[in-house]
Amino acid sequence: MSQFELYLKIGFNHILNPRIFSSLMNAEGYDHILFVMALVAVYRWTEIKQVAILVTAFTIGHTLTLLLATMEIVNISMTVIEFLIPLTIVITALYNMIARKKLLTKPSLYARYTAAFGFGLIHGLGFSNYLRALLSKSDQLLTPLLAFNIGLELGQLLCVIFFLIIYWILYKTVKLDHKIWIYTISILVLILAMPILIESFKTLTN
Repeated sequence: MSQFELYLKIGFNHILNPRIFSSLMNAEGYDHILFVMALVAVYRWTEIKQVAILVTAFTIGHTLTLLLATMEIVNISMTVIEFLIPLTIVITALYNMIARKKLLTKPSLYARYTAAFGFGLIHGLGFSNYLRALLSKSDQLLTPLLAFNIGLELGQLLCVIFFLIIYWILYKTVKLDHKIWIYTISILVLILAMPILIESFKTLTN
């Protein structure tokens, strides 16, 4: 297996670890999956263009800080980052419910794209710590960085497609109201993300 293939697989498994179906809580990209769930909960399959723009904004953000932090140009305490990541998840889920009626208006869409970019910056810092731990001093940075990031995006894209298809199936079969879908996913994400946030806050303040 080439170095590119190795880091591509590592990046993909970081998001969609094969263990996820038997033990979601132990998946390495568990928090990232929760964020993606919250991020796409407000969209239908017919709004794939908005989803693509949103995911691209998030990708640009985390690619930038993944690069800068892996090169050690940016260095922020992982304790802070591990608190900020679940915080972005909770904020996104709460915003879905509080501002549901405004989410798909043009001004709100632009704000959401900006927020996705900003939250991507934070998530990229978390990824960088994981990638740095894998790299040896003899490794060339560019190939692992590129392959790892592509792997992350493939895993993320599959998550997005999966959740859009699930809503489409529920809408076609039981005519599930979109408002109920948004609230259900957002509340589920909150229930799963709050323990992570509380635990990381305790670590941060100790």
